[in-house]
Amino acid sequence: MIKTTSADRPSGMHMSQLTPAKLLVLGALGALLYVAHQAFVPIALALLAALVLSGVVETLLRFRIPRALSATVILIAFVAASAGLADLMWAPAQQWYLNAPATMKIIKRKLTPAAKFISKIEELRASAGAITGAPSTPAPAAAPAAASSEGSPVLLLDATRGIMVSVLTFVIVTLFLLAGGPPMIARMTAAFVDDLNAAHVLDVIEKVRKEVGRFYITTAIINVCLGLATTGLMSVLGMPTPYLWGIIAATLNFIPYAGPATTLIVLTLVASVTFDRLGQVAAVSASYLALTAVEGQIIQPLFVGRRLEVNPLLIFLALWFGGLFWGIPGVILATPALVALKVVAEHALRGTALMEFLGPNDQTPNKRKGLQRLVPPIKRRAKVVRETTDTLP
Repeated sequence: MIKTTSADRPSGMHMSQLTPAKLLVLGALGALLYVAHQAFVPIALALLAALVLSGVVETLLRFRIPRALSATVILIAFVAASAGLADLMWAPAQQWYLNAPATMKIIKRKLTPAAKFISKIEELRASAGAITGAPSTPAPAAAPAAASSEGSPVLLLDATRGIMVSVLTFVIVTLFLLAGGPPMIARMTAAFVDDLNAAHVLDVIEKVRKEVGRFYITTAIINVCLGLATTGLMSVLGMPTPYLWGIIAATLNFIPYAGPATTLIVLTLVASVTFDRLGQVAAVSASYLALTAVEGQIIQPLFVGRRLEVNPLLIFLALWFGGLFWGIPGVILATPALVALKVVAEHALRGTALMEFLGPNDQTPNKRKGLQRLVPPIKRRAKVVRETTDTLP
């Protein structure tokens, strides 16, 4: 009997078939991630932060600076920058919170014509129901009295404690991942799987780290420029606290589709409250739409290139299920998870099925490569035909 090794198998045979047992294991893993999200979310965010920040640690390592020292300094700088950004947003956000009652009155006043139109439609529907003899819908029961707020301090204390534990877990795990580096992750991964080689795992981890880190650094620079442009544009248009909207635009732009859409809705609502003229509100919305169109259609493809060539449907589904499972952290982790999965599929699994599944709708370069593979056989056949015709009398 001849035994086939992994080198003798075709490239498409590297991925095994999904058996019912494996589907059951995947389902159980998904249920575990959903139920125990409070434990897994800070670890997943720490892994993402380690992938993004590890490039600086590895660069400093070439100058003989120990990983532990550089990881500590970089993590302190990262936490300080995050705290400074939160402090910068705190004052205007608190001001908007204090002005919330007056803001709601303005929104109610401006929505009065639409409310009257909707009530008129409801009256017409009720009249039509009375004519046809349809039973009228009973009035909704009065809402029960609000529960006593005696447990509010306890709930607030529990929420604060949970947030502090998650932040502390995130900082500690990120520090250990940065100090250990990719070699530690490769050894831990290879120790649990017999068929894996630590060197191969290290090579794949390095590729994932470089790809995700390069993508996020490039995207961060683009988003900072978008935030600055949004700040300047909102200042010219007369929006209050323009730097707040620039920070929101730059932060939410890390989330594809949902982030820019959320920023557009926020800007439109704030402009509706701030301005009385419809043209000014339209100017704010149209200007931000123009900025995001230039950023998404020109700047992102020019500088990011093909690093995020993933099917848009998969990105939307990843954002949806990430938000369903883990809330806002799941939405944040959805895009880098797809990028990492594509790198693993390309360099570790080496199968075309998963790459085609993750790939975009327009896979012209892949088609070009396929045509290039067909060129030598076509040339050989043309040569045979030419030699055959030359020998004919």
